[in-house]
Amino acid sequence: MVSHNVHLCPPDGVTEKNVSLLMPELFVAGSARATFSVLGDLMGRAAQNLDKLLAMPYGCGEQNMLLFAPNIFILNYLKSTGQLTQSILDKATHFLESGYQRELTYKHDDGSYSAFGKADSSGNTWLTSFVMKSFGGAQPYIYVQPEHITEAWRWLSKHQRPDGCIRSVGKLFHNGMKGGVSDDVSLTAYITAAMLELDANVTNPVVHNSLSCLKAAVAGQLDNLYTTALLSYTFTLAGDEEMRSKLITLLHEKSNTHGGTRHWKRAGASGKGLDSLEVEMTSYVLLALLSGPSMPGFDLEYSSGIVRWLTQQQNPFGGFSSTQDTVVALQALAKYGAATYSSEVGTTVTLTSLGGLNKEFTVNQDNRLLYQEEKLSEVPGEYTIRAEGQNCVLTQISMFYNIPPPADFSAFNISANTMAKCNISRPQLILFVYQGRREETNMVIVNIKLLSGYVLDKSSLTLVSWRAAVLPHGIYSVTLEEDQPVRNLKPAVVKVYDYYQTSKN
Repeated sequence: MVSHNVHLCPPDGVTEKNVSLLMPELFVAGSARATFSVLGDLMGRAAQNLDKLLAMPYGCGEQNMLLFAPNIFILNYLKSTGQLTQSILDKATHFLESGYQRELTYKHDDGSYSAFGKADSSGNTWLTSFVMKSFGGAQPYIYVQPEHITEAWRWLSKHQRPDGCIRSVGKLFHNGMKGGVSDDVSLTAYITAAMLELDANVTNPVVHNSLSCLKAAVAGQLDNLYTTALLSYTFTLAGDEEMRSKLITLLHEKSNTHGGTRHWKRAGASGKGLDSLEVEMTSYVLLALLSGPSMPGFDLEYSSGIVRWLTQQQNPFGGFSSTQDTVVALQALAKYGAATYSSEVGTTVTLTSLGGLNKEFTVNQDNRLLYQEEKLSEVPGEYTIRAEGQNCVLTQISMFYNIPPPADFSAFNISANTMAKCNISRPQLILFVYQGRREETNMVIVNIKLLSGYVLDKSSLTLVSWRAAVLPHGIYSVTLEEDQPVRNLKPAVVKVYDYYQTSKN
């Protein structure tokens, strides 16, 4: 799947963009199809697809929060702009309530949270702060017992070191929050931002000491763009304009611009597919710009370049490629959408092609959240999107096709073989998984499509599911059992990927 997202804002009443739908050299003949869609609101796509933001499994304590956190940002945005309808409110509230109840199953008796709840030896500092701020943000819409928030805060404060930083406790599957020596710095910045989002005062002893630690550590973090971006947001929330200005100016110098867009690249990124951490760090910069007073040279026009890049990375449902990039990016886009919202909507979008297509869409105040779609018959093809009117519109051409597996280097190498155990007649699938450069991975998803007529022996999943991380050259096996004899069996696909950096697969 390839998405061409175009955020059109007619500066003088008219603007247009050319989009080329190109096929790769290798693809499955007859599999290509495409659609064109129009929305009159930056958050419209995510608002209409709250249950489809990611095409990946939900299961652990953090993944569950994807069903929770984005609803808060979307509800806040729609409420502040007067666009909140009863149907969206009911849908989002349902997701908040179900996500809230499910997350409580991952709570420890001491008030902390971890990916697999009490099956883990202890709570995790990062996830606990994520849950704490999300529960606080949900309070205007659903009932959240206050003690769930205060107990999480109390548990986090117990792990504050004498220098003010908060030490990492429990297994942290999201390695992007790590960084070798910067582990506690990025973690403390995240937790401090979470506390400040709950309207904590900077004079609060826990917050004050955390900020002191972060100030002392800034000089050693400036080469780490992820941590620098996160720090810029944290100091913005703290109202420290001196540190904010210093960090945003530095980030500006290291930004990447192309075709009217602006974003930040991660050192060492593979360049293969969308890098989730780049979406995260770019979103943190946008949050820093929008969460404090306007800075000279960093107005909404500057932010619009960041928004154009972020919207180009969205999937057809309004999400991104993983949990954290989706949550942070939607929070940032919602803040930008609220800052630039105008009720005076009247824009006409025209889609034309070299093959003679001429389709017109009208966006107004009554249908700005309505998803308008048209199937495209010219794939590959050359299209022109033209917008004429007063307000911005978000358009997307989504192209779908099947491709054979690439032969280039992958972080994971799979060798799938079957071995029949004579005494039980159950074939085993053996996976040789990780060949990346890190000592250990983030959380890894192994997606196995079962052979027709076979079922999975769930007891064989235990050793795979509960391993803390995938180590180099790991060997993992699952057992398949023939349930119904099937002739002419077709091959089934095994896919392995890093949950937080889906380009690593």
